[in-house]
Amino acid sequence: MIAESGSWASALFSGFLLIAEIILLVLVVAGVWMTFVKAGKPGWGALIPFYNWYLLIKVAGRPGWWFILYFIPLVNLVIHIIVCIDIAKNFEQGTGFGILLWLFPFIMFLVLGFGSSQYRPVNA
Repeated sequence: MIAESGSWASALFSGFLLIAEIILLVLVVAGVWMTFVKAGKPGWGALIPFYNWYLLIKVAGRPGWWFILYFIPLVNLVIHIIVCIDIAKNFEQGTGFGILLWLFPFIMFLVLGFGSSQYRPVNA
């Protein structure tokens, strides 16, 4: 009976974690969608794997070949931080905002997408 109780509790906990992950995913997609729209890119691109990375690179004002760098281990971390900082700068935010965008995308993309920030490319 104890084993069944433990299995039931872990299954319930797993269900809650799954729901939390889905909620975070929806928040990130909504925020990235609106960020793309503000930047003049197709919002639906937030739903397409790999294409959304390419669009993020373009919103950051970086060349499209940077997409290849996302497939190199450890380099991809540095590149993504740079892309997040450049996106923040293109939305008239600072480097700190870009770091937060990298650390907490489910919050910060919502702030960019639904906030009052305007897209003004610096690296264009």
